[in-house]
Amino acid sequence: MFYGLGEDMQGHKSNENKAITIYDIAKEAGVSAATVSRVLTNSAGVRAEKRRKVMALVKKYDFKPNALAKGLSKTKSRMIGILAADIRNPYYAELFVACEQAASEAGYNVLLANTLGNARREEAVLQTFLSQRAEAIIQIGGSVDARFPDEKYVERINQIASNVPVVLAGKLAGTQCRSVCIDSRWTMEVLMDHLLSLGHRRIAMLGGRLDVLSTWEKCERYKEILEEHRIPFVPELMPGDGTYNEVGGYRLMNRIFDQGLEFSAVIAVNDFTAAGVMRSIVEHGFRIPEDISVVSHDNTYMAGVLMPRLTSIDYGYKEFGKTLVETAVEAIEGRQGERMKVIKARLAVRESSGAERIWKNYQM
Repeated sequence: MFYGLGEDMQGHKSNENKAITIYDIAKEAGVSAATVSRVLTNSAGVRAEKRRKVMALVKKYDFKPNALAKGLSKTKSRMIGILAADIRNPYYAELFVACEQAASEAGYNVLLANTLGNARREEAVLQTFLSQRAEAIIQIGGSVDARFPDEKYVERINQIASNVPVVLAGKLAGTQCRSVCIDSRWTMEVLMDHLLSLGHRRIAMLGGRLDVLSTWEKCERYKEILEEHRIPFVPELMPGDGTYNEVGGYRLMNRIFDQGLEFSAVIAVNDFTAAGVMRSIVEHGFRIPEDISVVSHDNTYMAGVLMPRLTSIDYGYKEFGKTLVETAVEAIEGRQGERMKVIKARLAVRESSGAERIWKNYQM
């Protein structure tokens, strides 16, 4: 834990008449301020080499944190930091609310920050959570979704996790963090099985970026299932434009119509994208699901308000959020637990999907 900020962390003066702080010790030792704090309070979990470096500098500068700082270091914040990619996306909003409720039931408060897809902001937020003495950090989206993780970011996450538990809502290769994730390949199997059982063979897959691991996994499984059923893969029916929103879904669906491609069903990467897909279909004079079926991932509140109501993969947000928080509390309390927990999704079937009808090509 941190001792505190500013004046609360002062020790003796250096030769330059500058007050030595816990941050000065950390910088010179090449460790985090949290690690210095753990060494000074004789906490477990600090490597012998780091402890030796810190104590050598404490002795060198005759560093003695004041009584107030010591008192702060022993005070539990009962705070969990939650870092989300973009709370405007219903998926993140649903999951955050579930985490907040679960944290409250466990006796914790939460800090929320949005990174808006900015890696630098992610690092700044992580540092802010440390300065606010968060007892654990949960990261949802952003860099933890990368198919090819940034090595420096992975190193930074591991450095933070050596002092404060970090729980990832995803799979970030190279980290030792605990994680809670969704089996994206399995969700695609569920959607494809649903559509295939309704007689669909010409199925489009729209939205997202292939450098996002979960999206890439969905697209790969989509192609594999087509092959398993001896259905030709048509690349034009799997367009991605790097977006996960209504504008992107609308644009991609229009592109497929403009190309005159035949299809009877659409899988959207998320509910946001599905909203744009459905708007385009209706504007082109087709009915849902009588002419074209639409299914999606996320099952956010949008799935229930779109017309017709949307068939969508449900992640069980209440259980998802509870599992993330329980995993964080396990780590805070030093209890053993699974390093990776997988959320079992289910399909919420509504009115947007139906049996395939005879598809007649049209003239623009």
